[in-house]
Amino acid sequence: METINLTYPLTDEIISKVAKPQILAIGQFDGLHLGHASVIESAVRLAGQTGLPSAVMTFHPHPKEVMKKGDYEGYLTPPEEKERILRGMGVDYLYIVEFNDAFSRVSPQNFVCGMLVPLRIHTAVVGFDFRFGYRGEGHAGMLRELSENTMDVLTVPPYLIDGEKVSSSGIRKALQEGDIQLANRWLGRPYSVKGMVMHGEKRGRQLGFPTANLQPGEHYVLPIKGVFAVRVDCEGNTLEGVMNVGVKPTFHDQATRPNLEVHLFDFDGNLYDKSLRVELIDFIREERKFGGIDELIAQIAKDAETAKQRLKSAVAE
Repeated sequence: METINLTYPLTDEIISKVAKPQILAIGQFDGLHLGHASVIESAVRLAGQTGLPSAVMTFHPHPKEVMKKGDYEGYLTPPEEKERILRGMGVDYLYIVEFNDAFSRVSPQNFVCGMLVPLRIHTAVVGFDFRFGYRGEGHAGMLRELSENTMDVLTVPPYLIDGEKVSSSGIRKALQEGDIQLANRWLGRPYSVKGMVMHGEKRGRQLGFPTANLQPGEHYVLPIKGVFAVRVDCEGNTLEGVMNVGVKPTFHDQATRPNLEVHLFDFDGNLYDKSLRVELIDFIREERKFGGIDELIAQIAKDAETAKQRLKSAVAE
């Protein structure tokens, strides 16, 4: 898969490089959940049937971040994670369009005529609720009309689980309520956070449970504060462990910024400055303040055993 960064309006150089008949799935696709996957898989399938390349167009930064929408709380899938997942879906080209204040004001007609038509899109594949252009005034039914019938349009229906529409907002809500199993079910994979291991307070080692202090590399949506059973990818090796997301209230009264600390089972190597991708498998309990160190140590030991059982059950499923 080739990743190509685009800005509006397209330059002649870019047009000459990438313009070709192609099947294009368009959307923000933050989360790349099962609903998004149904749109992208439809594009890949149609590309195979027509003998044309498949492509995905997404936008960065997130429009809600640029437009300062109050309900924006970070990414489910930052660009690097999005690329990793799409590469495994058989997509030929990924277009990442720069979303800025000026682009937010581009009319639906100018978006189609100034970006999609020059790319020579054969068929645009979009979700049933796709909106585009200034103030979201464009909808799927306008794509063919605005392209003067040079572009076909395939609209994919909503993806339902137990009668409920899978959505990024629903996944965000589930993460923030601790319903990790629902979030993972809608994503079609475990939710993950990637970052570098930095030096921390080293208190975990003193307690007998050394932890890796993870600094996320992007503005991720963080789950509820608490303890999670996790799987960790470290340089291609899969490890298991328990992660605490929180402010460590037993030691800090005023802290507000959550830390991510991962304790890996049966591991005693050096993780400093290494990149970890942590998959949340299950939620164990909410963060709370303990009366003393001994009580905390006993609870950490109990959490570790619970995490091992949850991870074993997840493998069995």
